[in-house]
Amino acid sequence: MEKNAYTIEILTKLLAIPSPTGYTREAIEFLKKEAERMGYSCVISPKGNLRIRVEGQSSAKTIGFCAHTDTLGLMVRSIKGNGNLAFTLVGGPLMATLDGEYCTIHTRDNKIYSGTILSNSPAVHVFKDASTSVRSDETMEIRLDEVVSSKADTVKLGINNGDFIAIETKTKITDSGFVKSRFLDDKASVSVLMGVLNELSTTQIKPLYDTEIIFTVYEETGHGNAWVDPKISDMIAVDMGCIGLDLACTERDVSICAKDSGGPYDYEMTSHLMALAKQNAIRAVTDIYPMYGSDVGAALRGGNNLRGALIGPGVSASHGMERTHLDALQATFDLVLAYMKQPA
Repeated sequence: MEKNAYTIEILTKLLAIPSPTGYTREAIEFLKKEAERMGYSCVISPKGNLRIRVEGQSSAKTIGFCAHTDTLGLMVRSIKGNGNLAFTLVGGPLMATLDGEYCTIHTRDNKIYSGTILSNSPAVHVFKDASTSVRSDETMEIRLDEVVSSKADTVKLGINNGDFIAIETKTKITDSGFVKSRFLDDKASVSVLMGVLNELSTTQIKPLYDTEIIFTVYEETGHGNAWVDPKISDMIAVDMGCIGLDLACTERDVSICAKDSGGPYDYEMTSHLMALAKQNAIRAVTDIYPMYGSDVGAALRGGNNLRGALIGPGVSASHGMERTHLDALQATFDLVLAYMKQPA
């Protein structure tokens, strides 16, 4: 990004912090420390969401932006007789992409062990179905990088049912501007919002209205932003933009979602975002996501009386080995900042 290297710095650091849904404290504390360093007032809700208050030029109303810090992951379901781990899914990772991936197991007493996610038929020289067996949580396991050959051996390590398993992100930024990593959904958007906060702090520019930035921790399981401060009348979810089939979005665009599985987003807000993108020459497209839900949807289902919209950088191969481009992060940054200065 030309304007905001800080966004990339935060993205790289945040992707290195494991934060599957339900195991997000370290990531939230990292973001809280950064926001407080900039001078913002922060509160962590009982659920664990981070709420950052930004003073506006006017307190006539409050606008909210949200992005989710939680990611997909796994959890130990049971310890098998050979010492390997059966697992259950946290969220909906694309299972075919997990075969052979490295991971870390995080115990309740803060021990960390490494391992590999493998099919139960992992060797072509041994298993006839090695290349054809279905990849699912029922047919895969975690091979620990410890000398274990029984359930008792693994138990002695302190590993128990219910321990979280984080998947290695394999983050890389290419010379051509692509950002490749797991969990760009939605750490890319979190980092964009942190970049916007840094821009406001550095330039001493105030948004038109009081603004709250919310980093949620249960989006991947559907209830991340189910409650918001009643003062918030307008909420924009900043989440990934989808790519594929008849969608207009590419990895270099910011996507404006007009409708997802929860129905249409607010007409005036969506139209205004489209107009702002045009006025400011921002790379933006408008799309419909039939197999998608956002934290604004969670807020509306939770009974909050607000208007909502959804934007985000285009991300390829969602819930797998994802990829976006620095241009999309910049476009999302520009659109968020434009809306703060001129809301609907």
